Amino acid sequence: MSFISFLFLGIIVISITSSTTGKPHIINFQSPNLYPEGLAYDPLAQHFIVGALRHRTIHSVSAAGVVQTLIFDPSLPPNTSFMGMTVDTLNNRLLAVIHSYPPLPPFNALAAYDLGTRQRLFLSLLPDADASISPRFVANAVAVDFKGNAYVTNSLGNSEGNFIWKVNAGGEMSIFSGSPIFTQYPVDRNAPFSYCSLNGIAYDSKGFLLVVQTNTGKMFKVDAEDGTARTVLLNEDLHLADGISIRKDGVVLVVSQNQLWVLRSNDSCGEGVVYDKIDLDRERFPTSVVVGREERVYVLYGSVLEGIMGNGGREWFQIKQVKSGRESENENIWMFVLLGLGLAYFFFWRFQMKQLVKNMDKKTN
Repeated sequence: MSFISFLFLGIIVISITSSTTGKPHIINFQSPNLYPEGLAYDPLAQHFIVGALRHRTIHSVSAAGVVQTLIFDPSLPPNTSFMGMTVDTLNNRLLAVIHSYPPLPPFNALAAYDLGTRQRLFLSLLPDADASISPRFVANAVAVDFKGNAYVTNSLGNSEGNFIWKVNAGGEMSIFSGSPIFTQYPVDRNAPFSYCSLNGIAYDSKGFLLVVQTNTGKMFKVDAEDGTARTVLLNEDLHLADGISIRKDGVVLVVSQNQLWVLRSNDSCGEGVVYDKIDLDRERFPTSVVVGREERVYVLYGSVLEGIMGNGGREWFQIKQVKSGRESENENIWMFVLLGLGLAYFFFWRFQMKQLVKNMDKKTN
């Protein structure tokens, strides 16, 4: 290794170390009374996507905070809300869950929009419960598999709820999973958000879904073929868990109004550990987490509870990068180990060169 090569290695290590310890990327964006609940990332367009609480609109948000209207769907019932969203990258579609809050008439649906033409491909109605025996269903979050099948959680926290709808690539709806394990754990009905059960959902390319349950803090692993489910064994419950996302390296990210959990597993989520926890600003009510460019993790501060309660007037919202302190420390350790090995090799190279010069001098004399 020459001196130039060693210098180049040092520059790379310093730049990587700086990138892992630098300030987080913060995107402040303005859209009066938007109050977004769901957040998605479009890797092709390289922008974020958020949905309005009341306006029947979906917007893109650039890395610099520039907001543009992607979709306005006036055919939807007035004041319905866009909930969870995900980008179907293989089919260049946006899948968006739609729900109406009381006192509006019950309405739950999944819409698919072509991201090229921005036209709606289908609207799949998700049937509601019998109002005489159960409160209304709450279609909440959505995930998509590599075949274009969408999976939508029903967050109603009673025996009639706690299931997952499936909508195939053509828009045909069915009940996919109502595993009894979803109602196995006790719920403190006096606790905040005790009515909210199955919530965030994410698809893993190994052929399963991960679903979090808000009112118990449990995580379930659901087979994407037959809907069978089992509890993921964790070292702690994820109280008030909301959104969920999975990085390419298998790390699972779960957001609540209080914190972001970073989870790791060595057995495809049969069991796992909470590797790190990052405190969040609960006053701004974070609801969604996504993996953006270069595997960066972002949470949405949409203040949606404020909007649901009718306390309108907010204009500014935020998408913020969240970094794991433990992961950054480990990355820095490995960078310095690499730098140390390079330094050792450099000095060994210098020693060898000195010996070579001495030997040549002896032969010359």
